Amino acid sequence: MLYPELFKQLEAVRWNMDTDIPWDRFDASQLTDEQAHTIKMNAITEWAALPATEMFLRDNRGDSDFCGFMSVWFFEEQKHSLVMMEYLRRFRPELVPTEAELHEVRFEFDPAPPLETLMLHFCGEIRLNHWYRRAAEWHTEPVIKAIYDTLARDEARHGGAYLRYMKRALTQHGDAARLAFAKVGVLMASARRTSQPLHPTNLHVNEKLFPRDTVQSRLPDPDWLEQWLDKQIQFDAEWEGKVVDRLLHNLSLLMGREFNSVQALNRFRKELAQKLAANDAETAATA
Repeated sequence: MLYPELFKQLEAVRWNMDTDIPWDRFDASQLTDEQAHTIKMNAITEWAALPATEMFLRDNRGDSDFCGFMSVWFFEEQKHSLVMMEYLRRFRPELVPTEAELHEVRFEFDPAPPLETLMLHFCGEIRLNHWYRRAAEWHTEPVIKAIYDTLARDEARHGGAYLRYMKRALTQHGDAARLAFAKVGVLMASARRTSQPLHPTNLHVNEKLFPRDTVQSRLPDPDWLEQWLDKQIQFDAEWEGKVVDRLLHNLSLLMGREFNSVQALNRFRKELAQKLAANDAETAATA
């Protein structure tokens, strides 16, 4: 099992909200209304770890090891929302999200293949790590800068934990896992070709609720994410390139094959799809 080891690793570096956040360094002159608004939207977005956890537990019912790890992931992700709300409670109480606003992003996700979902959230952690690093640079108020730095490190550790489960999946499922990871990897590394930010909170997950079936669409300000990325923290092509490089690097190590571009990963995906289709055809013919 991976859960006991991951629990110890994450427990050893867990930060304390009271003692590890430099609350006494707050500088009101360095916090604008615009920045405070983004913190509120981010706090609500992080609350969506709740429906994501419910999805993981439902779709991985046969995997008690991974579901055990969810107890750690869920706790730490909810703490991200909580620390942002604590920041607002202390310094901008009129912007603390209401319980109704938080509950609005708790809705059921349609069932999805567990391997693809695992890869999707691995990519999401990598992307969020880079978003938060950039947000820490954009903010000018010292306490929220420290908070974003802290959260960015958490997201990187979560990505590493998901990667451990992806390695295990290769042993358990072989090429089926490789294909699932390559397929989602191509999608998530192709943000430059899409008109929307590629992150789990911005993907459609409930057909019956469409188009209000993304986390971002259910925020008080549904356009917040794109505004935050494009106009505020300015997550430009250089930063997006860092995300893609990190995804391709990890997939190269995972698959034991060098992917120096999204195109190379896509060729690998096609090879796997053809191989598995041929195997299925051979099995059917034998039967």
